[in-house]
Order: sequence, then structure tokens, then C-alpha cells
Amino acid sequence: MQRAVDSRAMDTLRQHLSAQAQYEILARGLEDSLPEGGLLARLQASVAQKRPLRVKQGFDPTAPDIHLGHTVGLRKLRDFRALGHQVVLIVGDYTGMVGDPSGRSKVRPQLTSEQVEENAKTYLDQFYRVLRHEPGDGLLPVEVHRNGDWFSRMTFMEIMRLASHYTVARMLERDDFQKRFRDNQPISIHEMFYPLMQGYDSVAIRSDIELGGTEQKFNLIVGRALQELHGQAQQIVLTLPLLPGLDGKQRMSKSLGNYIGVADAPGEMFGKIMSLPDETMLLYWRLVVDVEPEELRGIERDLAAGVVNPMVIKKRLGQQLVRQYHGAAHAEQAQADFETQFSKRGVPEDIPEVTVSAAELPLHALLVQTGLAKSGSDARRAVSSERSVEVDGVRIEDPMHMVQLRVPVVLRRGRRMVRVVSAGG
Repeated sequence: MQRAVDSRAMDTLRQHLSAQAQYEILARGLEDSLPEGGLLARLQASVAQKRPLRVKQGFDPTAPDIHLGHTVGLRKLRDFRALGHQVVLIVGDYTGMVGDPSGRSKVRPQLTSEQVEENAKTYLDQFYRVLRHEPGDGLLPVEVHRNGDWFSRMTFMEIMRLASHYTVARMLERDDFQKRFRDNQPISIHEMFYPLMQGYDSVAIRSDIELGGTEQKFNLIVGRALQELHGQAQQIVLTLPLLPGLDGKQRMSKSLGNYIGVADAPGEMFGKIMSLPDETMLLYWRLVVDVEPEELRGIERDLAAGVVNPMVIKKRLGQQLVRQYHGAAHAEQAQADFETQFSKRGVPEDIPEVTVSAAELPLHALLVQTGLAKSGSDARRAVSSERSVEVDGVRIEDPMHMVQLRVPVVLRRGRRMVRVVSAGG
């Protein structure tokens, strides 16, 4: 399934940087690189052979949107492509129906083929917003495969042969499975197929390098083992940091609902950035926005020294992110709309922020969870009798009013107010 090397890509590679210079760019921000010294050695072989490396990452379409957590790997793929290498994207239409057990404490609900297919329709456009795939840019076009292309043709005998390559004991070495086994949580047999399927993707496209988040390390190593069994050179494994979600604690996840989507509207994207905890902001600067190293060092110094209000840095972050995905005009407008919105409501920008776990709550429960009411009865009295409660500047007099928390809201009781952020639901 390996495509012939495009002569233009070979010219680009010849004209580009040495293996060492490429390594210094590509090693930035990596969490781990296996085996040690493998990345530089593979780059040296690439230069010597004038052969672009095949660099793979897979994404399961388990929801319609990709989010900023996905872009950490996509941005590294963009670096590889800019250096003349072949980027290979795997749209996991078959692995998506199994569900990746990485980081899961219970069995992931299985999706139907129809659900996966519907989600996959939006993926490529969102991928290219990060990869900046432009026809005629002189680089190799991004190669895209669905892993159903090979799994749908497998016979049952071939599936059994694939399963025979790994033992149950080796599968249980995986941290997620170990924990669930200790806690007497069920582990379904089909979940054990996931690492094998992801690993076989590497065999099918003959990858030189595979990227993934730190939680993917086990799956990526399985790919190396299967390639060796199939007589292929083992891929180099590169892991990248995980981006925390809007709560600043759990990793950004579609299933947790704590994410910023690449396709979010400019105002929604800016508003979500403004809801980030201050201590999380710097990681976003490092992982998901285009910023020169010197500017990043200046931001780090300013925040460490406390010489600038974090809100100012956070606005710059929101501006930068919206500019990347929607352009400068939308970035300016998003910030202006945010500032106007808070100015009109007389809301200070540095009000306390409270994170709740639900995506919506009755108003009386929200008042209690945010500390604006001591009890349910106190909350109902504030809403109905005192009439002192507002949601985003609108007075609400029904304690059972459902407050939607898809984006941050400002909750006020009298002179006290908080910004409420949902960590999911």
C-alpha cells in the first residue's frame, strides 16, 4: 500500500535541512521517543536514501468535531510535512466502532457504522485547517486512509491470526486494563482488539514513525511488534503531552465535553479560552498556538514574575487561537464582543470562576454548587422571594429554570457574582 515517492518531494528533501537540524525541530515538545536515538537515526537514513519518511497518526471519528487536544499531534505532523516527509492520516472508521480503551475506567459504548460515518464526514476539512494542506505548495499531499479499507476485507481466519500475535498476559500489562482488573471492572474481549487494530494500521501503510498522546504508548508499541512480525522495519514511537480540558484537570475529551473544537465559532472559541484556569494557560501557549520561541519565553517570564495581569495574557491567547482558525478580523471582533458583553453587564473580567461537572443544571442547584446559596431553600428564596438572581444579566425568577452551560455563564446574586464553567456532562 506504499505510494511511490514523488520526485518533487525528493527535491524538497534534498534542498532542506540536515538530519540533525530536522531532529532539533521535530524533537521540540516531545514527551517520549522510542527507541532512544531512533528518531535521529531514521532521519539520517532518510537523508542518505533521499526517501521521505512515512509519518502516521490515526483519529477515530467518535464525535463530529476534532478539538485542540487533537491539534497537538497534527501540528507536529505539519512540521514533518514542512520538512518534506509524507504525512499519513488514518481515519479509524473500524477502530472507531471498537472504541479506544486508553484512559478508560469502563467499557466505552460502541458506535454504529452509520454514526462513525456521519462523524467522519467533517474530519478532513478540520484536519486541513491545522495541516494547511494547499494544492501546489511543493510538498507531498497528505495521504489519507480509512482502516476499514483493510479490516473490512479480512477473513475470520486472518482475524484469528492477528489475535494470535499477542497474549492476554501482555495485554494486561496495559495500565488501563490492569487497573480495571484490580477493581473488578469488566474488560470486554473486543477492547483487546483495539491495540492490535491500531498496530496493524502501521503494517498496512508501512509507517516509519507514529505519533500519539502519552496515553497511546502501549498501542504504538504494539505497532512496532506487529511490523517486526511482518518483516518490516519497526516504526519510531513519538508521544506528545496531553492537553487539559476547560477544567484544567482532566484531559481534553469529546466524551467529557470539556473541549474547544477546531470548528467552534470565533466568539465561542474566544469565550472558552477566557474561561481557562490561569495555571493552565501557559500549556495552551506551548502546545496549540503558533508563537515564536522568543515571544513564548517572554510570556513565561511575565507570568512567573507577576508583572502582567493573567487576563491580558489570556486575551492574547484567545486572539491568537481565533486568528489561526478564523482569521484576524474574526479574532478582533471576538475580543471586542467579549469585552462589550462584560462591560454592558457591569461584570469585572477578573471575577471568581467556578467549575461544575454538569452541562446543565436547575438554577437552585447551580446556586448551591457555586457557593452563592447555602442550601436549596436559601437558593429558592433568593430566586423567587428576593428576586436577586441573574444569569448573564437576565433576572430569573424560577428556581427550576435550567441553565445551559455549554459556554461559560455569569451567575449573580445581589452584588456577588461568579463565572461558571462546565467540565462536561
